[in-house]
Amino acid sequence: MEYERWTTEQWTETVSVDEHDLEVAYYDEGDGEPIVFCHGIPTSSFLWREIAPPLADDYRVIVPDMVGYGNSAMHDGFDRSIRAQEEMIDGLLDELGVDPVTFVGHDLGGGVGLRYAVHEPEAVDRLVLSNAVSYDSWPIETIVDLGIPSTIDEMSVKDVQEMVEKIFRNTLAGDPDEAFLEGMFVPWNSEEGIVSLSRNAIGTNTSHTTEIDPGEVAARTLLLWGADDEFQPMEYAERLESDVSEAELIGLDGANYWVMVDRPEAYRNRFRSFLEDA
Repeated sequence: MEYERWTTEQWTETVSVDEHDLEVAYYDEGDGEPIVFCHGIPTSSFLWREIAPPLADDYRVIVPDMVGYGNSAMHDGFDRSIRAQEEMIDGLLDELGVDPVTFVGHDLGGGVGLRYAVHEPEAVDRLVLSNAVSYDSWPIETIVDLGIPSTIDEMSVKDVQEMVEKIFRNTLAGDPDEAFLEGMFVPWNSEEGIVSLSRNAIGTNTSHTTEIDPGEVAARTLLLWGADDEFQPMEYAERLESDVSEAELIGLDGANYWVMVDRPEAYRNRFRSFLEDA
């Protein structure tokens, strides 16, 4: 699916986050048990384009752009941390009348899922984490630097686009999918977009994962990990497997940080098996 089509199929809801009324864009397709997919930085809901739509024949798939990302609110003046994103998810699902869910999170979205599963155990039946931030595994230096206002002040839109492109091209396994890359760049092609990206970066607060105990996750959990990742390496997945009582770890070889992009068919098959395993 191309990015333009993805965005035309999105819906919007206004959700209150820290008393700010923020517009949230989300893809919502299918009927049946609900599955919520949450992306990270510097991506958007389009990250899940090869995973979520094929599941819509059997499940309801809900794929939001986190606030500050994609087609959700990007104006300045609100928190974009995973704590705030957790509040957004809770508010969005309340607006949609959806509960409980299977929650799938990558990168920062995985950190959101960990928090949500601990704080709202009755709202999360199953949890899937892919190369997720956890413990003190994050943020990485590139993202920290991007969050410094003086850094972004010295960068043009073109500079930021080139930086984001370099991140993806250096961390995707094999030849990159150009349609995927184009979709990743679009949200950051304006002055508002690059300021929002910087605010997203400064919102990467390690305390928001170190303050929770993964041992309190009650949901059945699948750790579906790109085994070749240097950003969130397998050692953190192994630690989560040890701490979460009902956790299974599957490492996909030949997949880097963007595991659902590097090996989409294997990801879909492993994920569907997890869903169908009573």
